[in-house]
Amino acid sequence: MEVLITGATGLLGSHLIKELQQRGEDIRALVLPVENADKLLEQGVEVVRGDITDASTLKPAVQDVEIIFHLASMMGVWHPLSDYRLVNVKGSENLYKAAQVVGVRRFVHTSSHTVYGLGHGRFLTEEDPLRPDPDPYSITKAEGDRLVRRLMLKSSVETVILRPGTFFGPYDRLHFGRMAQKVKDGKGVIIGRGDNALPFCYVTDVVQGFMLAAYHNNAPGNVYNITNDRPLTQQEMFDAIADAVGGKRPTLHIPYLPIYYGSIVAEKIVARVTRTKPIVTQLGAMMFGSDNRHSVEKARRELGYEPKVDLRGGIKLAAEWFNAGGVDQPAVTRAGQYASLAGAMSDRKGSKVTHLKK
Repeated sequence: MEVLITGATGLLGSHLIKELQQRGEDIRALVLPVENADKLLEQGVEVVRGDITDASTLKPAVQDVEIIFHLASMMGVWHPLSDYRLVNVKGSENLYKAAQVVGVRRFVHTSSHTVYGLGHGRFLTEEDPLRPDPDPYSITKAEGDRLVRRLMLKSSVETVILRPGTFFGPYDRLHFGRMAQKVKDGKGVIIGRGDNALPFCYVTDVVQGFMLAAYHNNAPGNVYNITNDRPLTQQEMFDAIADAVGGKRPTLHIPYLPIYYGSIVAEKIVARVTRTKPIVTQLGAMMFGSDNRHSVEKARRELGYEPKVDLRGGIKLAAEWFNAGGVDQPAVTRAGQYASLAGAMSDRKGSKVTHLKK
């Protein structure tokens, strides 16, 4: 069976490829013309050059494909809402419509837990409304989620939307690498009391969700949360990482509200003046400083999904990569430094916007 992956060079994409190859699938990856695809070629993946923001380039990628895993998105880079919207909304629309034209059987779309907003302090279900916080990533992932749900109503393409938690694992520079380096250097801090749940899950559990979305008969037409519903608290997570990398457990606690309001000032005033990404963003403050939990009961009941990697065990696995100097190894592409959901980043060169998908 021919399958297409966008964002194939990212953390999630690399693990998904391994699972699909074990299943014996023929894998095709949509890769930007400027992106290094050597590793994909070494793995036996067919590489097709194209760009989800340019609909005219997509037919060769989607032709004769049965299943599309749409992982590519923009995240973790300091760019305006319009850049994020171009990739996360318009790019998703372009790919979905291209899939419709050629008769792709199933389309698995990657949304995010951030579409609900952060800090609700209870287990959120797929029935909860989408109320993203004022962050370009969260806003545009919610817009993309709504868009695909509208498109699927009048589409013959079997469509599944997944809202994964914040996943981590080996090769994760965006989240685990930064957290591990902080505690390794003895600079870790806890925002607030530290007893708030963090929305993290191990990458292979997310891969499990994607495989079920692609192959289970119950999946089409549905939206699913895919995460670990036994979360660690902020203090537990940082302590476990510190122990695993030989770092120092954080003991310094900084009140949440000053960090939260300070991040807003930093984004709206300081960053606009300096034209640089602030040290602490509003999304980051809420991700680590507020309580975030998501139910997977629907996926458990309808698909048989079950998180298999205990978070403490996942931390040990990711720490093996970190302790071996993994964070110091160069990324294959610049995008690899920024996209844990696998995706795209854009660079402004005058008025022209280019992006690197992974």
